[in-house]
Amino acid sequence: MTIKTIYLDNAATTAVAPEVIQEMLPYFETLWGNPSSLYAFGQQTRSALADARNRIATHLGTSDQNIYFTASGTEANNWAIKETMFAYQNKGRHFVTTAIEHHATSHSAAWLQKRGYEVTFLKVDKDGLVDPEEFRAALRPDTVLASIIYGNNEIGTVQPIKELAAIARENKVLLHTDAVQVVGHMPVDVEDLGVDFLSASGHKFNAPKGVGFLYIRKGIKTKGLLDGGAQERKRRAGTENVPYIMGMAKALDLSVANMHERTAHEMKLRDRLINRLLSEVEHCYLNGHRTQRLASNVNISFEFVEGESLLLMLEQRGILASSGSACASGSLDPSHVLLAIGLPHEIAHGSLRLTLSHETSIEDIDYTVRAIKEVVAQLRRMSPLYEDFMAGRKALSAVK
Repeated sequence: MTIKTIYLDNAATTAVAPEVIQEMLPYFETLWGNPSSLYAFGQQTRSALADARNRIATHLGTSDQNIYFTASGTEANNWAIKETMFAYQNKGRHFVTTAIEHHATSHSAAWLQKRGYEVTFLKVDKDGLVDPEEFRAALRPDTVLASIIYGNNEIGTVQPIKELAAIARENKVLLHTDAVQVVGHMPVDVEDLGVDFLSASGHKFNAPKGVGFLYIRKGIKTKGLLDGGAQERKRRAGTENVPYIMGMAKALDLSVANMHERTAHEMKLRDRLINRLLSEVEHCYLNGHRTQRLASNVNISFEFVEGESLLLMLEQRGILASSGSACASGSLDPSHVLLAIGLPHEIAHGSLRLTLSHETSIEDIDYTVRAIKEVVAQLRRMSPLYEDFMAGRKALSAVK
């Protein structure tokens, strides 16, 4: 019997759209010249590269001179954080971020700490939101930069970035936002937001892996990332990955053109999935803000269940998702994001992240609910903690 595959891990990566592949092919097959070359063959790809940069900039409400291509969102985050702190170290050595950042940011913060920089990690509330007044209070005269994730990759909570950027600007602090989960999925106007840096990654919106970009507001004095050539206005040396950049521009074109329809579809299915799980499975909890969240994100914790076992048993039923537990990566600790919003370890270990796409159907959602109910029941039958709870020997953990 063939089991249908239901892919619900779009926050990890997305399928490359067929139109994107078609956009890329000429730059592998016929237009493969080096855009730095002076002859016409190279200048053709240079012209295509300029067009891609302009299209991306237009979608973000800015000038093409403010878009810098990278190999990933991780690279963009590292560049914005490390090189900006270096560039402005005469002003100060204080960096502000949150307890729920992607590791590309939190590990960059740890890297700075090892080199004598001071880092403040802002706490968040039970829904994963930063308190703007606590953010304001954390800023100091020697604060150079703050980095706050726009849409959280695990729990889906969307931060009030425009409000936080205004506070940063009032205090003469630069603001970077990791918008990897947002670009291509929500309208983004960097000038309206007021951010100084914004990171994005193509493979989160149906472009290939290995390409992203960093928005840097005009006038920002950040150090270049790589030395060697004059590419990216002398800030990131190295021959540009033209086919992938062209694919990313096409993917963003498609995402923006279909955004309203896609978002409405994903939100409808997201809410159906959340409502059914919360009403049909006992002792489970939604993680992240109920409405102020990414349209495609569902993160649920199931008490008396181990997340890794839940994942493996769902895979046997054709459902591909991810866990709030870091077991698969070799760590015994649950997600730092789930701990930061106040989940006890034992419940954080039983978390499941399901991220949808425009291709997800109602039938997929209903099948997934049935499968989760079956698997959770099976795992709980094998759990001594659940047995104790049902026998009245262990009280339900205090959550929310």
